[in-house]
Amino acid sequence: MSTTITFNQLRKIKDSLPEGSIRSIADSLNLDVETVRNYFGGANYDRGRSIGIHLEQGPDGGVVELDDTTILDMAREIIEGKREVHMSN
Repeated sequence: MSTTITFNQLRKIKDSLPEGSIRSIADSLNLDVETVRNYFGGANYDRGRSIGIHLEQGPDGGVVELDDTTILDMAREIIEGKREVHMSN
């Protein structure tokens, strides 16, 4: 399933992830860590690749069309889990 999100929203999600989450997502999906970073707006194509992210310039960092939301969904689940831990303490 595809979705549209602003670039700044996508980066905020990435920046909200606990340390090690990018590697965890990459390992779970059998992807290179740099590929997952590229999904969140990175640009290391020597080690990673681009997977279903299309950028258009505009306000709020521009618009990002994601062909597949698997990585985004996993990131949101990790963040929600992190929030639950903090709320229970």
